[in-house]
Amino acid sequence: MTTRNTHVRTRIGTSGWIYPPWRGVFYPKGLVQRRELEYLAERLDTVEINGSFYSLQRASSYRTWAERTPDGFLFAVKGGRFVTHMKKLRGVEEALANFFASGPLALGPKLGPVLWQLPPNLGYHPERIEDFLRLLPRTTAEAAALAESHTDKVPEPATTTDEDRPLRHAMEVRHPSYRDPGFVAQLRRYGVALVVADTAGTFPRLDDVTADLVYVRLHGDTELYASGYTPDALDRWATTIRAWSAGEAPTSGDTVAPDDPPPPAPAGRDVVVYFDNDIKVHAPFDAMGLRDRCR
Repeated sequence: MTTRNTHVRTRIGTSGWIYPPWRGVFYPKGLVQRRELEYLAERLDTVEINGSFYSLQRASSYRTWAERTPDGFLFAVKGGRFVTHMKKLRGVEEALANFFASGPLALGPKLGPVLWQLPPNLGYHPERIEDFLRLLPRTTAEAAALAESHTDKVPEPATTTDEDRPLRHAMEVRHPSYRDPGFVAQLRRYGVALVVADTAGTFPRLDDVTADLVYVRLHGDTELYASGYTPDALDRWATTIRAWSAGEAPTSGDTVAPDDPPPPAPAGRDVVVYFDNDIKVHAPFDAMGLRDRCR
């Protein structure tokens, strides 16, 4: 039996946590690297795992991360670039099996949504998106079954789940052709969240609500990966986040299908937000500031 999420929550964290410039600024001087995740988890309740984008991680790493965070902590996991950037979503059955076998299931109840970030040079191809969405596992049991097909490229396979839970996905796009109501409709049919990405105008921002989850990535509002968010900017984001959490779907100039609103959500929606403006150590402080505003 699949266990349903019964509590709507807003979680705010950072995209990754291992950044040398953070040491001595956010992390106290002398804090050993192995305790950095623990330190972050004492101040925020979620983090996005980014190393999984660059290469298959080890299941032992996922287990260690789970052990070093408190009960109730949540990890979002970024899908591999081999799937999104190299294969460009085509012929990825084996790659998906390897990804899910590499350790995400070892997070147990701390496994949150899986993020699929598409490259800027991949435009909207409805059939390609449809084929990929159809492959994605919707529960941890489905992910475990898929993981059984892994190859020897996975160093430490983890292909079991302690309990069957919903597994949610989010898609971040970076090509303007995704400003298409058909794309929004596709994501809604599969219950996949469209990532609301603030990229200082570098990539398109789309804010249609497509699932019972809203996934936000804040890369910097005036300078990509570098600029911090002012108190007024954090106030504006907090207002929008509270509306999403309450089940509303506010529209803006970045709404692709304003005349086709999502189904009502009287029980509210889950919202996860990750700050990726890490270059100048704004991310953890902005995350704490926004979290305080959303409490």
